[in-house]
Amino acid sequence: MSDFSTLFRGHLDGHLATLQSLEGCRDTLASIAQAWVDALRAGKKVLFFGNGGSAADAQHLAAELCVRYRANRRALAGLALTTDTSVLTAHSNDFGFETVFARQVEALAQPGDVVVGISTSGTSKNVVAGLRAARERGCVVVSFTGENGGDCAALAHHAYRVPTPVTAYAQECHLMAGHVLCEFVEAAIAD
Repeated sequence: MSDFSTLFRGHLDGHLATLQSLEGCRDTLASIAQAWVDALRAGKKVLFFGNGGSAADAQHLAAELCVRYRANRRALAGLALTTDTSVLTAHSNDFGFETVFARQVEALAQPGDVVVGISTSGTSKNVVAGLRAARERGCVVVSFTGENGGDCAALAHHAYRVPTPVTAYAQECHLMAGHVLCEFVEAAIAD
């Protein structure tokens, strides 16, 4: 069991160090929170997308907005572009996977919506293309990435870069920050 204990302690130490470094992201996260509130108060949407674990985070955060995070309140327009298997498979079959999010942004996003692309590397081609399409449509563009940020951060109005090269720590911090954002939105919308 000592091997597990060592592994567990190492992961916990790395995660805690990454969490402590998020203090430097506070202003960026506050800007993202305000962008979400402004959009939702104006009757706009927050659209999320990513691949793999980031797709799961996209779905999770969209559900927190649409259903609830902690408080019972009106439904908010959170939408994950990773959930419609017919769209994902039809587009990927006919046009390729690289533009699967850009196509959905073209169809669903309106000026003033917030579009959140999640990519720990910051270089996922389909996430980059989706964010580029969002900028072209006049959306507020947000990226959640790891420390390098890549093209996703370069395209974003608000780039949340978790200061770590470790994918798992970045993903854990994406979800934690997403929960803080949802809590802020709920409090602001209740006002």
